[in-house]
Amino acid sequence: MLDAVVWFFTNIGMAFVNLGYAVTHPAEWLSWLNGLDGLEDKQALMRFVYYGGSVEFFFTIFTIFLVITAIGLWRNEVMWGCVRVLEGLANGLGRFFAWAGLLMVLQQIIIVFMQRIFTAAEISFGFGSVLARDISWWAEELKFYNAMIVCMCATYTFVQGGHVRVDLVYSAVSYRTKKVIDMVGSLLFMMPVAVLTWMYGWFFLWRHLIVPKPSASDGLDRLILKARALRWNVETIGFSPNGFDGYFLFKILLVSFAGLVFLHGIAFFFRSFLEWKEGEASEGKYLDRDTLGAGEEAFEGTH
Repeated sequence: MLDAVVWFFTNIGMAFVNLGYAVTHPAEWLSWLNGLDGLEDKQALMRFVYYGGSVEFFFTIFTIFLVITAIGLWRNEVMWGCVRVLEGLANGLGRFFAWAGLLMVLQQIIIVFMQRIFTAAEISFGFGSVLARDISWWAEELKFYNAMIVCMCATYTFVQGGHVRVDLVYSAVSYRTKKVIDMVGSLLFMMPVAVLTWMYGWFFLWRHLIVPKPSASDGLDRLILKARALRWNVETIGFSPNGFDGYFLFKILLVSFAGLVFLHGIAFFFRSFLEWKEGEASEGKYLDRDTLGAGEEAFEGTH
């Protein structure tokens, strides 16, 4: 038990060291962005892969959360500022990626017309450098639009109050009890599930982008050794011969989804705490929700 406590607080202390080193030595983990021209670039990519799903990275993020929370307890306006920024991020991304729904509908209409009326086997799109693909490719790409909406609009829907909620106790308890339930839910359910999804999704993503394939069980030294044979090997295999071949994009969406849910878990915890502390008058403070306009109040929350 004592060893676990020492390990925990040691990692929190080392988080400041690790963060400082990462900020002051960006080339050691970001030089691969300019290309995998040399061994140093390949090793930098392997460091990026390792630390992105590492205990060190988790404790760095966790320590930043603790520091911001401590400052926010001292000055509540700082915590409100974090809420506004994180909810603004969720709203901004959600409102942008929601347009994928329109693209999905328009593309499906084009596919139906080209396939049923013009009996075309291929659709070309673009000017100059034309993207020409089989109709089945465009049809399967609709799954990607749907995945974008689900992954990138999940936290936006949360801010807007659009997720389905099974309510057995919540409506019957007092206002302050509701806020305690929200805080506990953020810390024990929302954020831990996002962390687990990230940990599995991170290495799942990179195993479909590079070879030799990294493993979550590989230590940093082993990954650095693998860097000698490192090269890009982006997944381009589809479910059908002429179908959509960009399934690695779904792995990127999975990791993005986990990161956004974790960040919004922080925002929801901060908002719940502040509304608990400041009372019912602060409920919905700075909350930016979409509206259908005057006279449409009966339909709010159903769109």
